[in-house]
Amino acid sequence: MKATGLRIPHTLVLLFAMMVVAWLLTLVLPQGGFETIANEQGREMVLPGTYAEHDERTWLAPWTLLTVIPHALADAQGIIFFVFIIGGVLAVVRSTGAFDALIGRILERVGTRPGVLIGSGLMLFAVASGTIGMAEEYIPFVAILIALCVAMRMDAITAMGIMICGYAIGYGTAPINPFTVLVAQDVVGLPPTSGWAVRVLLLPLFAVIGFHHVWRYAQRVRADAAASLVADVAAAQHPLPGEYPAMTGAHRAVLAVLVAGIALLVWGIARWDWYLAELSAVFLGVGIVTAVVARLGADATARTFAIGAAELTTTALLIGFARAVAMLLEDGQVLHTVVHALSIPLSAVGAELAAVGMLVIQTVINLFIPSGSGQALVAMPIMGPIGDIVGVSRQVAVLAFQFGDGFSNMIAPTNPVLMGILGIAGIPYDRWFRFVLPLFAKVMALGAVVLVLAVLTGYQ
Repeated sequence: MKATGLRIPHTLVLLFAMMVVAWLLTLVLPQGGFETIANEQGREMVLPGTYAEHDERTWLAPWTLLTVIPHALADAQGIIFFVFIIGGVLAVVRSTGAFDALIGRILERVGTRPGVLIGSGLMLFAVASGTIGMAEEYIPFVAILIALCVAMRMDAITAMGIMICGYAIGYGTAPINPFTVLVAQDVVGLPPTSGWAVRVLLLPLFAVIGFHHVWRYAQRVRADAAASLVADVAAAQHPLPGEYPAMTGAHRAVLAVLVAGIALLVWGIARWDWYLAELSAVFLGVGIVTAVVARLGADATARTFAIGAAELTTTALLIGFARAVAMLLEDGQVLHTVVHALSIPLSAVGAELAAVGMLVIQTVINLFIPSGSGQALVAMPIMGPIGDIVGVSRQVAVLAFQFGDGFSNMIAPTNPVLMGILGIAGIPYDRWFRFVLPLFAKVMALGAVVLVLAVLTGYQ
């Protein structure tokens, strides 16, 4: 956006730059490692206090920067194919119009009650992001939501506050988001969706903070239109709403299939130790049944699935490039050196403050790697072992990752979803920043408190 004055390189450029930095680190940092043991899931965990430098040095040739990429893509193939399948299936579900009808109907029902619209809308976006990882899928609803808010004497920032804050809080407290929680837990060797009950409680807690912030702003705008942060921005002025998609029996059936699929996914993980292959199979089943119920036709379903999967090609590449950063550090035998260096200041402040330090580190990382999956693959190989050293459980380390990744989604100018939504709404980034910064500070402060309590209570 022109209002920001920022020229942000493509995320792949940033990741390749990080790869170059990682390769340079293998040339200058001491090479060493910790002793490790296998946990119950067969994952290697470091033994605190066992770091030692190697006697002989391993050198990585410059062309390793190129050869590591296909190796990294192959190494992350399970997660990459899982992402492709989810993208394809969600495209099939979206093509039925069920999502449009659901959100349109919910918003329409509460359209004459601003408080209900803000609260239910924010919670809806938070739950969708926290369960099935929706983000880009919200873009088609920008116009509908803005029109509803304008009709109730609110503005575009109020509407985007409902959507973006709900999306960010959902990602930050996600119970089972497959793009962030499952990836991060896989990296650190935790059972998929473990610790979900605590996150289910956290989601509405943080959503209340988001509601309070958006509602207070909306009240000021309703009382005085000149109080709007975009009152003088022509692009942020929008017409009244038109027609909404009607909810049909077919839409209800499609939504029921999706809910049943998610329930089966959670049950399979808890009872039968399902993982990426089984989870992918469940989503494929949801896509097939959806096509039958909605009578989409085999050819149309296949085309839609392919388009949806193709839309996540960049995400898949980001996962591979992000994995390449960690692989360079691993192959250059300096990953444990970085872990050891980061653990020293965190160890000095105790486990509780170390968890807060992890939150800060993850927030900074999200400025450069806005992909949740990519960030998990870059950061968690470091954060997990640091937690082992400083006395922070890996579940708390994952929670710190979620908070840092999710909450900063509402403010990071490198987040393509945020910038895309603001662009459609006509909201300059500097106006949005003024609106959302106080909320970001609130959720980060509460997140720090939650992490301290999680350490004290032994959250696993």
